[in-house]
Amino acid sequence: MANDIKKEYSNQEITVVWKPGKCIHAGICVKTLPNVYDPNGKPWIKPENASTEALIKQIDKCPSGALSYYRN
Repeated sequence: MANDIKKEYSNQEITVVWKPGKCIHAGICVKTLPNVYDPNGKPWIKPENASTEALIKQIDKCPSGALSYYRN
């Protein structure tokens, strides 16, 4: 089930959850926080490169809901 896949990336304060099956590749994440989201990087999400507040503001704007978070 490809739609059930989820990947998690943590900055110690929050964990960013990415569900690739829901992603519509709008690019808002990459445009908003290019130091965090690098489609060519491994891992492609590096939450330690932004503040928790900046991450939350960006994640809340994800149009597909592919990005979410929870507090650690």
